Amino acid sequence: MTKFLSLAAIFVLLGCNSFQKTPDISSIDVPLTTVRFEQDFFAIDTLRLDASLQKLAGQQPLFTQDFLYNILATTPETAMGDVPQFINAYQSLYKQTSIKYASITKQEASIKQGLRYVKYYFPDYKLPTKLITFIGPINSFGNIITIDALAIGLQMYLGKNDPIYVSEEGQSLYPVYVSRRFEPEYMATNCMKNIRDDMFPLQDAGAPLCEQMVEAGKRLYFLKQVLPTEQDSIVTGYTAAQLEGCYKSEKDIWSFFVQNNLLYQKDPSLFSDYMQDGPNTAVFGDASPGFIGQFVGYRIVEAWLQKNKALPLDKVMRTPPKIIFEQAKYKP
Repeated sequence: MTKFLSLAAIFVLLGCNSFQKTPDISSIDVPLTTVRFEQDFFAIDTLRLDASLQKLAGQQPLFTQDFLYNILATTPETAMGDVPQFINAYQSLYKQTSIKYASITKQEASIKQGLRYVKYYFPDYKLPTKLITFIGPINSFGNIITIDALAIGLQMYLGKNDPIYVSEEGQSLYPVYVSRRFEPEYMATNCMKNIRDDMFPLQDAGAPLCEQMVEAGKRLYFLKQVLPTEQDSIVTGYTAAQLEGCYKSEKDIWSFFVQNNLLYQKDPSLFSDYMQDGPNTAVFGDASPGFIGQFVGYRIVEAWLQKNKALPLDKVMRTPPKIIFEQAKYKP
């Protein structure tokens, strides 16, 4: 199998999008209130726990329920023991994040900008009106979307070299190829992923590989439109070197799928390596990224859009992957 070509010094951008002008969103206002839930939670008086939790629920009724019963995974019967135990165990992490994220103004601005683009492309979609930060268990959620909020688990954004991630226990949960993304720069992208998935739930189970790749490409295209100034390595989840390698080896990658008759396969065991996150894609070598099918799918979507210029994002997202694949006639 042809391995990835050697990398040049020039960084390759993920598509020029010459067929899609970035819209002017300067006049679009999106109300977004930031709530530092972790500050109120870790201020709980554990000696008056019941009253403190009732007060917290009065301040943030919806998210308090989500946090206690979905994120913390306690129950009404066990909360009186679980909450003090969690606060004690995570007190030092809370102090650490209080310093690191004394302000999240930069991240809030990026998220709000993404929401403006969502409002532009999908004016009827009901946007979240709150941005809630919290600290949950290290093996719990980093980002969720609720009825009215985007919520960010700061325990998942301590920086890729934080001891909690590089420890043996941390690596058993989150290998390096995952934990390297535990940086603040990924917050906006992860929030937009939640909005995208809320709007367009993934429903490609049982579809052939070519359609699953195109669907992944559409979903990446969505992120590129609502985060047009974000680095390509952030929205793809690849490293810059992996992304450059994809472009330089694009023809070989496509030839592999064609020559091995994989495009119309429906058996996940035959193509799961290309559609799942991982340190690399084994057949393409150590320099390749995992989930390489996303890159192929995006390039197919780009080829299709070159023939269907100025299509609105909603139309792109609602066009069946089969149609895009057949009409694109992709051939790198």
